[in-house]
Amino acid sequence: MSTSDAVRTPGADAPLTLTEPPPRTLGLRDALGLWGNLGISLLLPVAAVFVVLPGRPLGVTVAAIVVGAVIGSVLLGLVAAAGARERVPGMVLLRGLLGRRTSWLPTAFNLVQCIGWATFEIVIIAEAASRVLDAPRWPFVLAAGVLATAMALRPLGVVRVLARYAVWAALIAVGYLYVQVLAEPLPPLSEGGATSFWTAADIVIALPVSWLPLAADYTRHVRSGRAAFTGTAVGYGLATVVMFVLGVLALAAYGSAGLDVIDALLMVPLGAVAVLVLVSVELDEAFANVYSTAVSAQNVVARLDRRVLAVLVGTLATLLALTFDIAAYEPFLFLIGAVFVPLAGVLIVAYWLTPSGSWNTSDTAPARPVFLLPWAAGFIAYQLTLPTFFPGPGSGWTAWWSARQADLGIDPGNGWSASLIGLTVAVALTLPVVLAGRRNARVAR
Repeated sequence: MSTSDAVRTPGADAPLTLTEPPPRTLGLRDALGLWGNLGISLLLPVAAVFVVLPGRPLGVTVAAIVVGAVIGSVLLGLVAAAGARERVPGMVLLRGLLGRRTSWLPTAFNLVQCIGWATFEIVIIAEAASRVLDAPRWPFVLAAGVLATAMALRPLGVVRVLARYAVWAALIAVGYLYVQVLAEPLPPLSEGGATSFWTAADIVIALPVSWLPLAADYTRHVRSGRAAFTGTAVGYGLATVVMFVLGVLALAAYGSAGLDVIDALLMVPLGAVAVLVLVSVELDEAFANVYSTAVSAQNVVARLDRRVLAVLVGTLATLLALTFDIAAYEPFLFLIGAVFVPLAGVLIVAYWLTPSGSWNTSDTAPARPVFLLPWAAGFIAYQLTLPTFFPGPGSGWTAWWSARQADLGIDPGNGWSASLIGLTVAVALTLPVVLAGRRNARVAR
């Protein structure tokens, strides 16, 4: 099938291998529906406890959510637009930045995070369903894992269903929960996980940023870069604000914390029905992570069948979900930000300053290890601002970075935005490299 045939076939689905052309059958409505649906996730209200600024007016927490959502969704939209323009998945897009073999490094990170997120989603689905129906959790883990894996076998068909039907059911359920929660008194919040406005914003930034390496897996099928940017940034950004704020309001109204946000929503009249709708919709996040793990692996071996990979990934995520500890959730969010926020800055600057048609994503894309330096510098800046934490044996990692903070006289409670500092450092170091490359190219001509 030629590329033009792939564009014209309305019912075409994603190619089975990386060697086949992707059909370009999705428009702005599909992109808005997909990313809006992906943003309507029970993970966000559950994570709301980490963004609450205790003892501060509720409006300050909401402002931090909005700021974090705007920053994260704009970054996500820029990467999504690049994927639509180049018609390649996310990890293949990075070949133009780092070269084919060097792109295997972020691919490895992405495989780990995709499996982690798929596991998180299955856990949240099973936990919520077991609470609503007062039943053991493990059957829901198995059911969610099987359904998410089945959805990953025909991804574009699922995207069309999500965009046209599922998103509306989710919006009705969320709207109903808002009406009920806002009918309750909203006393000041005295407990929460954020130590400053910017640490709260960092948690919110981490959610759209976690999708950065995956965005092009879907927007390569969108017909234009403008539609991809608008659909992704607006769809996911608005949904992020709506779901985080819902979680904060539930905490204020019912005095819950952590996963108990789900219990708070169940206290709403007919809340069980609304939560069950959201549990059903939650499957799209698990499906997306299973599918993107498979597509990411194809960056290393292009001829692997994504269906076989999806079954293997779905099985692994389901097994992990049976024993998963949700207490590791917050550190995982910060780690995602530390790795992918600086990489996003490097990619966005390099891509959008590179002349159109010059981004090389082929199998022969030459290595460009120079771009590893700003990425690494941004990661280091993030750690020095806010060291990521790992429970148990991993605490030595945190202690080492805390010692480096002390060496440099950085206050551990500085309250700065680690995401913005890491992003700024990465962008500042990428700019001269890109501009020098453009200057050398002009001289060579």
